[in-house]
Parts: sequence; C-alpha cells; structure tokens
Amino acid sequence: MIISIASGKGGTGKTTVATNMAVSLESDVQILDCDVEEPNAHLFIRPTFEEIKTITTPVPEVDMEKCNLCGKCGEICQFKAIVVIAETVLPFHELCHSCGGCMEVCPEKAITETGRELGVIEKGHRNGLEFVHGKLRIGEAMSPPLIRKVREYTRPDILTIIDAPPGTSCPVIASMKDADFVLLVTEPTPFGLHDLELAVEAVKILGIPHGLVINRSDMGDDKVMAYAEQEDLPILMEIPFDRRIAEAYSRGEMIVEVMPEWKDRFSELYLRIEKIVE
Repeated sequence: MIISIASGKGGTGKTTVATNMAVSLESDVQILDCDVEEPNAHLFIRPTFEEIKTITTPVPEVDMEKCNLCGKCGEICQFKAIVVIAETVLPFHELCHSCGGCMEVCPEKAITETGRELGVIEKGHRNGLEFVHGKLRIGEAMSPPLIRKVREYTRPDILTIIDAPPGTSCPVIASMKDADFVLLVTEPTPFGLHDLELAVEAVKILGIPHGLVINRSDMGDDKVMAYAEQEDLPILMEIPFDRRIAEAYSRGEMIVEVMPEWKDRFSELYLRIEKIVE
C-alpha cells in the first residue's frame, strides 16, 4: 500500500506523522521524502546512506549546421522553451518540460537531447526501514520530475509512506498520484482550515480515499472539526500541543522514542487507514 501524507500548508506536521508512523511499524516499510525542495525527514530517521545518484532530465540541443530555421520546434512547445530568433535557435533549458516534441517535429533532425541536472537522490536505511529522498538542485524551478524519480523507488512488496511537499500545486499532485490513501495533516487555525479545504478538493479530483490528522488539536478553534464532519472526512488521529513533543521535535528526536506510549497510537493510525482502504 502507498500512503501519501500531505497538507495544504507547511508546518502542520507531515514529517512528524510520516516518520513516527514509519518507525512505529518497524519493518516491511519504506519512507520516501518527496519534499525535494527542503527534505527534512532524514533529520529524524537518521539513516545510513549507501547510494547517491545524480538525476538529469533531457533537454534539447540544436545543431545549427543542420537547422533550416523553420520554427516548427517553437510552434509545438507549449512552454516557450525553444524559440527561433533571427538566424539562430535559442533553447531555454530551465523552461523545458522534457517532452521531446521539438526533436520529433524537426524535419532536419537537427535537435538532439542532452542532460540537465535536476538534483540528487539518496537512498539509505535505518534498521528494517528503507529511506529515500531527493534534493533539488539549487536554482532549479521544477521539482515534479525529481519527485517522479523518487517515486520510482516505490516497492510493491512493502508499505510505502510518502512525505509530500506542502501546498496543492504540481509537486503535491506528483507525490499523491497513484497513492492508495492520502493522509491530510492540519492544525485548528484559520490558515490551517483554508489550506485544508484546498487540499481536500485536490484529493477529491484524484479520487483517492483520504483521512485527517489534527496536530496541536487543543489549540485554535473547532472549525476544522466542523468542516471534517461536514465533508464526512474521518479524523484518524489528534496530536495535542505538548511541550514534550515540541522539545523532542526541536532536538530531531522521534515522538515514539521519547514518549513510547505514542508508538501504539501511530500503529493504530495505520490500522485505521488499512481498514478504510480495504
């Protein structure tokens, strides 16, 4: 099963839920940190890395000796990543979505592909837990291609927990797509509710079963709970605002290790998800 842990906004506790649930289950589980712009699950898992792989994406390279300046490459590109200007062709690699269309329509076969670095993927382990995360190259504008590469490490024979990036844009969709369940993490504040509503609408479009974890549940107001009841959104766990939890987080420690009673709660969270999916 693939569980994607997401939210409409940052700072709600996605990584806290993802890492603690993964560690609670102990074995036959992997965690993929798809928040490639700022991965932080490794700070809590503290895996031993044994594999580092540089990821590239294909971008066009033009042989001007063959090019007849017909402009068909620019016409097919929906992102204006390649244009004909005067007597030359300019590819803008940062805008390229690597579809290969320009190469296909070139009548002179003047366009080939070269690789542009997106970032790196690091794979490691912690006891029986498999860990993979991506690190986007500084200055890179598009994270979904790297997220898809991280997703390729998904193993069908074990449970996969995905720590998704915040928001509801393309990186989040790439992290949730084809998941069996989306676990939304929110907080009982006006900002938390607003962004939760956006996240729920995105998950509905994808047609994926989903549930809710409310972090810092004893703060704020009850509008998130009212919204969950209105939308028939099951609340699968509530995490209170607890100084011990905050201190553990600030030290990069796992809740289930500092407060062992939480291990059963996170295991129960998984069982509730499993029951909904079945």
